[in-house]
Amino acid sequence: MQIICHEDRPERLLVELATFELDVILTDAPISPLVRVRAFNHLLGSCGVSLFGTSSVAAKYRRNFPASLDGAPFLLPVESATLRRSLEQWFEAQKIRPLVVGEFQDSALLKAFGQAGAGVFAAPTVIEKEIRRQYGVSVLGRTDSVIECFYAISVERKLKHPAVVAISEAARHELFRQIP
Repeated sequence: MQIICHEDRPERLLVELATFELDVILTDAPISPLVRVRAFNHLLGSCGVSLFGTSSVAAKYRRNFPASLDGAPFLLPVESATLRRSLEQWFEAQKIRPLVVGEFQDSALLKAFGQAGAGVFAAPTVIEKEIRRQYGVSVLGRTDSVIECFYAISVERKLKHPAVVAISEAARHELFRQIP
């Protein structure tokens, strides 16, 4: 078995899924009912988000969280990202006006800038331990008011491909089983 990963706009990936060029799409948003591709959303799990920074950034903004984030330098996903929209709603509800110092399409690049001390960034709590280990950053706060959901999208109502089933089962029973 060989795994080949593609990253692209959802519309293009759905076309490839519909023409059986892809077996599954892993995404943070369900397929819209308005999309004319016959595909099915399979929820893998959901979690809140953690906010990270270098140890000095985390120490500065941890006290009085989340109000302390008002004016804090933030690294955010691009405006079209689901997480970005959710974070902006949360900022509004908390009366937080972050200073956006960077916008990223690539989440690994966003984390690398966070690792370098450029600002605070958010990521799913379910991978908090891995982010801390890989990027050497600290958690400065968590919120369950911003929810990240993860889906496997397929053309089958029930997942059948052995690799897709294995990925889905691992996500449901290992990744989302215990959130820190």
